[in-house]
Amino acid sequence: MQIATKAEGQRAIIRLTGRFEFSAHKEFRDAVERVMQLEGIADLVIDLMDVEYVDSSALGMLLMVRERTNSAKLGLTLANPRGMVRQALDIAHFEKLFVIS
Repeated sequence: MQIATKAEGQRAIIRLTGRFEFSAHKEFRDAVERVMQLEGIADLVIDLMDVEYVDSSALGMLLMVRERTNSAKLGLTLANPRGMVRQALDIAHFEKLFVIS
């Protein structure tokens, strides 16, 4: 999986590409920590447009990010999930826990 980060004003965006699996755990956690350290960030967007697959550990990583952003009083959005990724989020009822756009 590839991870790209950028900041746009008060929003930080983490864009994921490929298969979001356990093997990406450390890299993903490090990316989240980096963007949460940025000055003036109020919202975090995790862009899933180019993610083709998520496993259960990826869903757990998203829940971890939710806990971190809630503790830091930051907004969190899961953006652009498609296909099997959207189905996995729907099956896990993530719409009850996240803003999904």
